[in-house]
Amino acid sequence: GAIAVAGALLLTGCGDQTQDNGSSNTDTATSAAPLADKLPKAIRDKGVIKVGSDIAYAPVEFKDDSGKTVGIDPDLAAAMGKQLGVTFEFENGTFDTLITGLRSKRYDIAMSAMTDTKDRQEGIDSETGKKVGEGVDFVDYFTAGVSIYTKKGDDQGIKTWSDLCGKKIVLQRGTVSEDLAKAENKKCPAGKKIAIEAFDNDQQAQTRLRAGGADAGSSDFPVAAYAVKTSGGGKDFQLVGEQVEAAPYGIAVAKNNTQLRDALKAALDAIIENGEYEKILDKWGVAEGAVKEATINGGK
Repeated sequence: GAIAVAGALLLTGCGDQTQDNGSSNTDTATSAAPLADKLPKAIRDKGVIKVGSDIAYAPVEFKDDSGKTVGIDPDLAAAMGKQLGVTFEFENGTFDTLITGLRSKRYDIAMSAMTDTKDRQEGIDSETGKKVGEGVDFVDYFTAGVSIYTKKGDDQGIKTWSDLCGKKIVLQRGTVSEDLAKAENKKCPAGKKIAIEAFDNDQQAQTRLRAGGADAGSSDFPVAAYAVKTSGGGKDFQLVGEQVEAAPYGIAVAKNNTQLRDALKAALDAIIENGEYEKILDKWGVAEGAVKEATINGGK
């Protein structure tokens, strides 16, 4: 499955990348928008939903060669915008600050390959188990697992997470990959702990591994597969082992903004039903992560 989807990413991920946060749909606000009345009036009046996103996570969201924000999330947001009669404006931020930005109302939503987890729903720090905020609601729209990748032709004998004991891994701070590495580290024998180096974004982690500064990297499967097929023309990295911890990606919404949450769910269900959702996932070669309907807080 990894090889098949990665191959599809090579064929489709570098193709039509002209969509930019719905900005190409200049008629969005004036075209027929069957779900516009479901939005909170303040957002409907502005005609804009502000989206916090770490725009360095290809193919989910990233800048193309011309500087436009493209990817799975922007394309889905643009399709949802047609249903709601608004434009989704993506604003770049580091991943581990997105929920804080949502809480401070800098963003209306966070859409950034964010895994829906009970800890995030309840505002719990996954490492300490302590309450750090009120949590968020999620509108789940995709399913993805986590993968490990290494330099091509040099897998260091790594096939599973337990094989990382005594090795160094690079990853993005605040992600499920970091949670998995820390959890695995507790199982490693004394003297063979995992050296974990966390970065603000996934591209920095890839650069570190490419330069020989680590034994392996980890990210969500669609991102790892895309890096394997595109970095260095496919000569830099390779996937190792199977993806694990398959879980939903969710659009994060403040707990007290249930009207916006429900409007987003309705828009997602609409584009799933009309076929736009399937076309977008096919375009980016990630159809195996499709869901049949949007759900709220489906993470565990």
